Amino acid sequence: MTLTADLSGQVALVTGASRGIGEAVARLLAANGAKVACVARDAAKLAGAVEAIRQAGGEAEAFSCDVNDRESVEKVVDGIVEKWEKLDILVNNAGVTRDTLMPRMTDDEWDTVINTNLRGAFLFARAASRYMMRQRYGRIINMSSVSGLVGNPGQTNYSASKAGLIGMTRSLARELAGRNVTINAVAPGFIVTDMTRGIAAAAMDEAKKRIPAKRLGEPDDVAAAVLFLASRAAGYITGHTITVDGGMTA
Repeated sequence: MTLTADLSGQVALVTGASRGIGEAVARLLAANGAKVACVARDAAKLAGAVEAIRQAGGEAEAFSCDVNDRESVEKVVDGIVEKWEKLDILVNNAGVTRDTLMPRMTDDEWDTVINTNLRGAFLFARAASRYMMRQRYGRIINMSSVSGLVGNPGQTNYSASKAGLIGMTRSLARELAGRNVTINAVAPGFIVTDMTRGIAAAAMDEAKKRIPAKRLGEPDDVAAAVLFLASRAAGYITGHTITVDGGMTA
């Protein structure tokens, strides 16, 4: 990865940081000087991600949290600010899928995805923005998906949650621009993660045919876009969604 940004002295919070895209984002932010609060529910995997950052010379701490729970979210955000005295970057990456066609989709499958992917991002953005507004600086990056732009059969709940993140991004960007707080979204396409490894091989082969780049993306491809949006260089960009999909939605 050749993209770099000076994040020294900054504090970042990354949800869903125990694996996949979240882990790649946390690792890259730390490699560029940020102190990174890694948030996830799986304490064991989270500890491994944090240790990897430390072994590479970065600074990171693990925070276990249920992103659906308001009290838990606010406790984590308050704890991070108490520890490091500020919060500059929030990456709302935590997400789940419960794929099935809508006629068979249960209330629980709908609620689980909406609550984790959309409500969780709202709770963290609300808690973090209070500190960012006070310090008159901040970067919030919401992890959407191309499914939130074009939809996907069997993912009505997931697509709705990711489209909701784009709407939240646009509205919050207008609210906080005057406080030097930017809010943007990143919409990955097919990225090689634990989530996509569960997709049938035939379906993945078909997906590759729809990608002009003729390959699946890597977590580091997404992390690079996040790093740019988290940097001071992106200070005049807010309310936008950057697709990282190899040209699939071009």
